Amino acid sequence: MTAVVLDRNSNQALGIGQFALDFLSGKLGPGPSSSVLHRTQMFHTDALLCGASALALQTNAPTLLRAEALSYSDTSGATVFGSSARVKAEKAVVANSSAVREWDSNGTNFGYNPALGHIAGEFGHNDYYPVVIAACQERGLDGATALRAMVLLDEIRGRLAEVFSLKTYKIDHVVHGAIASAAVYVALHGGTAEQIESAIGMFVAHYIPWRAIRAGKQLSDSKGASAAISAEAAVLCAKRALNGFIGPKDIFRNPESMFRQFEKTSGSSPFDLHLSHSGDDFAVMGMHFKLGLYEHQSAGALQGALDLLLARPDFVPAVKSIVIKAYEPAFGIIGDPAKRDPHTRQSADHSMVYIVSTLLRKAAELAPSAASTDDLWKALMLAPVDYGKEALFNPATRALMEKVSFEHGGEEYDRNYPDGIPTSMLVTLADGTVLDSGFVMYPGGHARNATANLESILDHKWNLLGGIALKDGANVGSAVSKLNSIGSMSSGDLMGIYDFDLASRDAVD
Repeated sequence: MTAVVLDRNSNQALGIGQFALDFLSGKLGPGPSSSVLHRTQMFHTDALLCGASALALQTNAPTLLRAEALSYSDTSGATVFGSSARVKAEKAVVANSSAVREWDSNGTNFGYNPALGHIAGEFGHNDYYPVVIAACQERGLDGATALRAMVLLDEIRGRLAEVFSLKTYKIDHVVHGAIASAAVYVALHGGTAEQIESAIGMFVAHYIPWRAIRAGKQLSDSKGASAAISAEAAVLCAKRALNGFIGPKDIFRNPESMFRQFEKTSGSSPFDLHLSHSGDDFAVMGMHFKLGLYEHQSAGALQGALDLLLARPDFVPAVKSIVIKAYEPAFGIIGDPAKRDPHTRQSADHSMVYIVSTLLRKAAELAPSAASTDDLWKALMLAPVDYGKEALFNPATRALMEKVSFEHGGEEYDRNYPDGIPTSMLVTLADGTVLDSGFVMYPGGHARNATANLESILDHKWNLLGGIALKDGANVGSAVSKLNSIGSMSSGDLMGIYDFDLASRDAVD
C-alpha cells in the first residue's frame, strides 16, 4: 500500500496528525518519487516568482502585509520576500502567501480523482508553501525537508478538495489549505498528533471564511489575501497547540462543526480520506500550471486561439466574429456580462472576452514566428503589463472584444469538466472563412496535457516574472536556478531563500 486511508468513522483530525508525523519521518515507506518532488519544486518556484513580481509592482495587499510583517521582529522567526530580517512566522506567512496569490497565476487544483470516485471538485491553489519555509527557517531545517513538507501540505489540502466541496456551501476554498498548513507547521516543529488535532480543531471552530469576499462585482484586498489570512490563522492555531492550548477534538465528526452541519451523517465524517505516502500518485501530480496571467478557466480558449494562430498566423486583422463555448462554471465565472467591460486588473483577469482579445491583439502586433504552440505560449504570454490601465483600454483590444461571443456549450462541455477544460473557438473572417479550434480538453499547463514542453514554457514565465521582481542588472537566470535547487539546500541556504534584491517598479494598476 502506498496510501493511508482515514475512514469516515475514525478521528480523521488525529489521523491527519499521525500521518503528517509519519510522512515527514519516513516511517510509512520510501516516500514521494523524484517526479513528485520535481513537480513540487516547480510549483514552488512558480509561486515565489509570482509573489516577488507582485511586490516589485507595488500591489496593495502584498506591500501592506509585508510592511506589517517587518514591524514584528523575531530573531528566531522567518523571513519575507526580499529581506533577511526575521519576523514572526505568522506575519511572514500572511505577507508571502498574499504576494504569491496576488496575480492569480500560480498552481491550481480542481479536486477531481475519478479513480477513487472522489470528484467533489473543490478549487485550490499552491498558496501555502510560505508556511513550510517559515517553519523550516524557525527550526533550522534543510531544503530536502522543506520540499517533502510541501508535498505533504499539497497532499492533505488536495485530497480534502477531492472529497468535500466547500464552494457548494459558500465557504471559501482556503479552508482545506489552512487545515493542511496547521498540520504541517506543527509536524515540522516536532509536535504530537494530538497537538495537530487541536490546531485543526481550533481553525475549523474559530476561523471559517465565507465566500462573501468574492460576491458580485465587489473587489477588495480580502479576495486575493484570503489564503494568506487563513494561513496566518492556521499558524497561530498551530503555535497555540504547540504551547499546550487544547482545541476541539475529532473536528470532522463533531456534530456542530462546519462539515457535519452541511452534510448530515449519523455520526461519521462526510468522507473517507486517502493520503498517499509513497510513489507517484500524489495530489500535486494532478495540479495545473498557468502559463501566464489569466483565470485558469480560460486556458482552453487560450490554447484554442494559439492552435488557430499556428495554422493561420495572420487571421486576427480579418476577424468578423469569434464564438467561444465552454462549460459551467467557466461560463458563470468569467462570462459574467459585467466582465465584458472590465476597468480593473482584478475584473480583467476574470473576463474571458478580455483575456482572449488581449492575446489576439498581441499576436497581431507582434506577428511572432512560431514552429509550435510552445513558441506562441512564450511569445504571447500574458504578463502584469497586459492588465494595466493602458492595456485595459487599448482600442484594438476593445474592438476585438466587441466581436467575441461567449456561450455555454451545454451538456457535452459540462460532463467533461473537471477532467479537462472543455472549450471550443469558432472564428469567422470577413471573407466568410471559418476557423475552428475543435474541442480543446487539456490545454498547455493542464496536468493531463501531453504535448506542451511545460518546463520550457515555465522557464520563460519565470524569467519574465524574475525580470520584474529583481532589480535591473540582476542575474535572473541564476536566481531561478537557485530556486530550482531547493531540494539540495542546506539549512543556511534555506534561511536565505527569500533574501534577494527586490525591485521597486511603477504599479501597473
